[in-house]
Amino acid sequence: MEHTPFEQQAEPFRSRRPESHEEWQARMGGEVLAVTRSGLYLDFRFLDMALAALTPTPDERCRTLATDGKILCYQPSALLRIYQENPRYLNRLYLHSVFHCIFRHLWMQGKRDAALWQIACDIAVEHLIDSLGRKSVTRPLTYLRRRAYEAIAAEEKLVAAAPAYRWLCGQTPGVLKQIAREFYADDHRLWPKPGPEQPNAPTPQLQKSWQKISERMQTELEMRDKEAGEGAEALAQQVRAANRSRRSYRDFLRRFCVLREEVHLDMDTYDLNFYTYGLSIYGNMPLIEPLETRESRKVEELALVVDTSYSTSGELVRAFLSETYGLLKARENFFRRMNLHLIQADNQVQRDDLITSEEDLVRVMNQFELKGGGGTDFRPAFDYVTRLCAEKKFANLRGLLYFTDGMGTYPARRPPFDAAFLFLGDRFEDAQVPPWAIKLVLDEEEFLPRSAPQLPPEEEDLYRTLNNT
Repeated sequence: MEHTPFEQQAEPFRSRRPESHEEWQARMGGEVLAVTRSGLYLDFRFLDMALAALTPTPDERCRTLATDGKILCYQPSALLRIYQENPRYLNRLYLHSVFHCIFRHLWMQGKRDAALWQIACDIAVEHLIDSLGRKSVTRPLTYLRRRAYEAIAAEEKLVAAAPAYRWLCGQTPGVLKQIAREFYADDHRLWPKPGPEQPNAPTPQLQKSWQKISERMQTELEMRDKEAGEGAEALAQQVRAANRSRRSYRDFLRRFCVLREEVHLDMDTYDLNFYTYGLSIYGNMPLIEPLETRESRKVEELALVVDTSYSTSGELVRAFLSETYGLLKARENFFRRMNLHLIQADNQVQRDDLITSEEDLVRVMNQFELKGGGGTDFRPAFDYVTRLCAEKKFANLRGLLYFTDGMGTYPARRPPFDAAFLFLGDRFEDAQVPPWAIKLVLDEEEFLPRSAPQLPPEEEDLYRTLNNT
């Protein structure tokens, strides 16, 4: 029996299953987020890529919104209720999650306490949204918020996540409990847990993607600063700080590695089948034996200069050298025979310790004393290392690493070797760093891990409770 044209058009609707209430909520939640995203785009044109980077996904497990850097999970019923009662808060909540990704808060915990780090990230993001001054995301500034912002700004240059974490470490459990409740916004249960990276994990690729989004956002803010409106300067400053090169000291040392053969059984190229086959045929004559040498990429020659001027913290210098000592002791990082000059300098070279073996390293570190305390001038150390190269004290110098606070006189010309200035946290001004130099910002907690204050047992941290961490 043939159907009429009208019946043919109506046939798909007859076979469609009725939509359940839960499915309707999930679909409407996605539409609400689409409307919210469009509204935010009209107010924040420089966030176009960031707002579109997260895929809305319904999830009954999260409280309202949660993200892992790839998807934006939402609890449908809670989302619809907020949209009906307070759509402006939903705008702010969406922007809050996006800013976490822009500043890569999800992947920067490191050795920090998880609960305290999440509170610090929320403080940094909420301060930024409060400073934007946009009607679509504004909310009353409570006394507790204002006092927290003022206290962090008084101690640090920026109200960012790392400075907020350092400030939180000095607070009492009671104050922490109030701050956690005040700044709680989105759900952090999807944030990746720190630890050894799994093979084929998407986290590094997600970080690179958000790094590119953040760099484009920085360019947009610099090109259209007037269009960005009120609060754009504070946002641009935060983005510039976040986009500085931040890698672990251990990873950075790999840049100065050389490829060389060393005496070591290379079991990776050894095939046990040929070995046992030869023994089975000839009795005591294997067909192949393992190689006695292998090619390795390790650090062989390096000049490490430590700024011992008055402006540099002695505690940070000792912590930096302690971390360096641990890396040098590891055989997978350095050859058995090395050529390392550990130089102390302020406005002149104060001391040079030559390290050629593990025994030299232990001796130097056990007898180490800081020499200096004057002004900061980087030129004498560069001239000294250049002279060592001319005198053939270095055969193949891979580079010079200068640990400093950045407040000094830089060389006018590029040296005949690679040079890197290692800064700690955001406590420096890099405007004067020459363009030929490598700039690396290290996290202070990598060298000075701070113990986080503990809340009373009867009052678990709000972030642990809400996020089930």
